[in-house]
Order: sequence, then structure tokens, then C-alpha cells
Amino acid sequence: MSALGRGSLTVLLLASTLGVMGGATIAPVIEVIRQALDVGGMAAGLVLTSHSLAIAVASPLVGRLTDRFGPRLPLAAGLMVYGLGGGAGLVTNSYPALLVSRLVLGVGAAGVFVCSTAALLGLYRGGMRDKVMGWRTTATTAGGFAYPLAAGALGNASWHAPFAIYLIGLPLGVAALLALPKTTPASPGNPSVKGKQRGAVRLLREHPTVLALCGLWVATTGLMMVLALSLPRRLDELGIHDTLVVALYGIVLTSGAAGLIGLIYSRLTSRLGHAALMRIAAGSWTAALLVFAVAGHWAVLLLVPVLTGIGSGITMPTLTVLVDRAAPAEQRGTATSLQATALFGGQFASPLVFGPLIDSTSIATGALVAATGTAGILAALFRLREPGQSADVAEPEREDPRRAPVGE
Repeated sequence: MSALGRGSLTVLLLASTLGVMGGATIAPVIEVIRQALDVGGMAAGLVLTSHSLAIAVASPLVGRLTDRFGPRLPLAAGLMVYGLGGGAGLVTNSYPALLVSRLVLGVGAAGVFVCSTAALLGLYRGGMRDKVMGWRTTATTAGGFAYPLAAGALGNASWHAPFAIYLIGLPLGVAALLALPKTTPASPGNPSVKGKQRGAVRLLREHPTVLALCGLWVATTGLMMVLALSLPRRLDELGIHDTLVVALYGIVLTSGAAGLIGLIYSRLTSRLGHAALMRIAAGSWTAALLVFAVAGHWAVLLLVPVLTGIGSGITMPTLTVLVDRAAPAEQRGTATSLQATALFGGQFASPLVFGPLIDSTSIATGALVAATGTAGILAALFRLREPGQSADVAEPEREDPRRAPVGE
């Protein structure tokens, strides 16, 4: 890989650390924010989740822009908006203003998630594509580990200080403009795909596999959010009250397991295939939920974040690759945006579905219901066949002259 190629990959992996970290970055100080702004628990929760709704709504538009202009410009713009929207919390002192800034952050995060994914899929092929998608998972989990810990440290100064972390989007936006090529193999610079871009609805109608995979995104995200939302309460029931220990359960073990999967992901796909990996992921989710429901000791509960991390580390790259193979290359941006809508839509909806269920019954009941859902997914995945190589994936890996960076 050339130095220019390494520069593009570095920027894309750094951007990948930001795309799904909108809420987790400030999670350690959310209770301090709630008290400082004198709002209730639901209002504070919206500070963590409102950006997910913005991502779900904005992603299809970002996808169309990516198909039309390529990922470089939308990614740079998304990083800038991400930095400004997130960093606004440094000077915000009212709840309405903070909520608006979180929605702006979500719009930027949509650009970061969709465009960084589309760029990685467009620039790399074959075995190298699986390798960089695994690296992307590791980068994302590294962000999931580092940013909340940094926020917790900065939060000792003031609840505003952790919002400075979002400002990293500004220099990354400039770096994206300088490092990324103007076009990718499926971008509008390629005359063979000019005029073939179509809308998301038509894509789903003409390629039902994409619809099924996006449905899988919604279901898995919604079901697995039960663990993220209920883990602190479950630990409290088992006598674990130290917030640092709770953070270690939810961050270190999950991120560590997912990060390790990312590092060996290309080897796993070459030996097992994508379909088998998805079955392993669904089995890990089901086991995690069952252990979560019945564990009577904190030591047993250690299995939950490890199993969750294994499932997440497999799912993120595998579903991304499967959706990309199921969609035409000229609609890569739209297909990626539909994944973002499904992923973050499920994340936003999960508390609305499972919150009342858990409140009216118990955490164990909610986990068992979710386990039933993941077990059903596992059974359905036995009908999933290993997809064939798409045309652009099957080509030999080689330097593409259209990958020239700005100025060449």
C-alpha cells in the first residue's frame, strides 16, 4: 500500500472511531448534566439518544449525495458538522439549546458513518476489503473505549468539558479533503455508472435482500440495546454500585472482545464465511441475554459483555459487506445509508419498546423476551447462504488510477 493509500486509510479509520460514539462520549457525565440543567431522567436520556434519530432521518439524504458526488466531500462536511454540533456543548447552558446541538451532531454523524463506510467499501476489494472492515471494527471499539474514559476524566472539571472531544471532527474534516481521492470505483467520476443512481425505496424494492439485511440491523440493534440499557441496574441488583466498575463491565470487556475480533476478522471470513459468522454472532447474543437474565453473581455476569463484544465485532463488518454485495455498486452510498437508518433507528426505538416491558415486569423478563428474538434470528440465519463475490470484489486487488488524491 502506498503512502497516499495509507493516508486515506488512516483518515477513514479515525473517522470510524466517531461515527457511533455520539452518545457514549458523554454518557459518564449525563447524571451531572441532568442535575445541572434540572431536567428529568427521560429528558436526560434524550441527550444521549436524540442524535440517533437525526442519524436515522438524515442518512438517506447523505447516501444520495454520496452516490452523486462520491464520499470525499460529504465526509468532510459531515466531520465539520459533527465537530461543531458536538462541540457546541462547551458553551451551551440550556436544555433546549443542548438538544438542538445534539440533533446537529446527529446530522454530522450520519455523514461520518455513511461516507466513511462507503469509502472503505469502494477503495478496497477482495480479501483486503475484509481486512480493512475488521480494522474498522477495531477502530470503532477503540473509540468506544477511549472517548468515554476521556470524557469521565474531563468531567471532573465541569460537565461542559467532555464536549471538547467532539472538536476532533474539525481537523479530521480538513484531513479528509486532503487525503481522500476525488473519486472511487463506483463514484460519479466513472462514466459507466453515470445516471444509474436511484432512490432508496426503489433499491429496496428491486433488491429485497438489502431490505432483509436492514431488517436484521433493526432487530439486532433493538434487542441488544436491552443489555446496554439494563446493565447498570442489573449490576446494582447484584451489589455492584461503583460507577467505575460498571464502566469497566460495559466498556472494557465489550470493546476488548470486539476489537480482537476485528483484528482477526479477515482470517475468520476466509475460513468460515460470512453466513456462518452471522450464525455465531446470533448465538453469542442469545447466550449473552440468557446469562444476563439468570446470573446470580457478578462474576458470572462477566460473560455478558464478552459475548456481546464477540457478536458486535462480527456483526458490524459482516452485515456491512453483505449489504454492499447485495446492492449495485453505483448505489453504494444509498445502501450504506439504509444501514445507518436501520442501525440507529433500532437503537432509538429500543428503550421505547423494552422500557415499559421491563418497568412492568423485570429486567430478567425483558432479557428473556430479547433472547427469544435473537434465537429466532439464529434460526432464520440458517437459511442465509454464503453470497457470491460481487463484480467489483472479484476483481484482482491493484492500484486504481482513479484513487489519485487531490492535486494529482
